[in-house]
Amino acid sequence: PETIIAFDFGLRRIGVAVGQQVTNSARPLESVSNSDRGPDWQRIETIVREWGPQRLIVGMPMHADGSTSEIGDTVRKFIEALGRFDLPVEAVDERYSSIEAEAALKSQREEGLRGRISKETIDSAAATFIAERWLKNEL
Repeated sequence: PETIIAFDFGLRRIGVAVGQQVTNSARPLESVSNSDRGPDWQRIETIVREWGPQRLIVGMPMHADGSTSEIGDTVRKFIEALGRFDLPVEAVDERYSSIEAEAALKSQREEGLRGRISKETIDSAAATFIAERWLKNEL
């Protein structure tokens, strides 16, 4: 059974989640900053070291027709840079993950289970959906 770290790449923030094959579930961790200078690699390294995953999963943004979105090249560069951790890195179709995450969070808020929903919370929740997609496909 593997522990995975999943990333929802964005130009300002990268959502991060951890998943486990033992439980076949994932949970949000946090959002890591990203800018023109690149991701906060120090924080990403801390997360990888802390959780000791066997695999990294990155959401690949796709259009509804299945073609890669405009940000795809930037995400591929991020995937290549994750090679610094000497772990397998896989891309997963992330279509609608942010929409699904926001809807799930709003539902929790309506049920009184959570307060304000930040963009960072949506990003890490989207990473959770990405992790769960990978876990479901690995069964």
